Amino acid sequence: MSEHPLDNPAIVNNLFYPRTAIQGNSRIPNTQDGHIPVDGEIKLGYRLYQPENPRCVVIFFHGNGEVASDYDSLVGEYFRLDCAFLAVDYRGYGWSTGKPRTTTFLTDAESVIPALPDVLGDLNDLPRYIMGRSLGSAPAIHLAHKFPEQFKALIVESGFADMPSVFKRLGIPVDLSTITDLPVGNARTMQEIKLPLLVIHGENDNLLPVHNGQKIYDASPSDDKRIMRIPRVGHNDLMVHGANAYFGAIKKLIDETT
Repeated sequence: MSEHPLDNPAIVNNLFYPRTAIQGNSRIPNTQDGHIPVDGEIKLGYRLYQPENPRCVVIFFHGNGEVASDYDSLVGEYFRLDCAFLAVDYRGYGWSTGKPRTTTFLTDAESVIPALPDVLGDLNDLPRYIMGRSLGSAPAIHLAHKFPEQFKALIVESGFADMPSVFKRLGIPVDLSTITDLPVGNARTMQEIKLPLLVIHGENDNLLPVHNGQKIYDASPSDDKRIMRIPRVGHNDLMVHGANAYFGAIKKLIDETT
């Protein structure tokens, strides 16, 4: 068991809200469930959705309290963009093994990259887009930073600028000044990512206010970056009340970068 202060139950139990799900229960045709090995007995679950004749693959890290199989209800929007969609779970989520840990959250995501040829199979040669929503913004930005050659562009939806702002927003009691290896944060990491960027954020987001998305956008040095601030929607209704703007922005990015 980790003794790192970031893995203290007072933090982990407030930062992560894992849910389990049943592997292999999707009713969506051409859907594949599996595991990505991480370390020892730790494996991350995933669900790969394959439309007919896809032009690209979106590799997706979901928000907190969500699991990969939740995207059965939304993947049709990506199919309409001719995108295959790979949703990856975290430790303890879906059919992944283990329990969530703050200190392994980003390094776990790195295991996705070497696994992609086997996971994607015939889709492996398609252009790849890396996308993260809310909590998932961190692993998406991390992979875009560490493996930029793997991706055509980065999409950040309802992301957070840094960990202190998340801890403060969630009321997590921790003295960050005592932690010498605190991750630098999404906005700081974005300063070194030159990939094309799309930031999507609701103007009425009360969980992660829109200034988080704006900071991520402002920090990017990319010559091809865009931000979609959707009015009158919050953190969890973007893809409902803001669906046209949301998927229209994704379509435009893919059209212009594939």
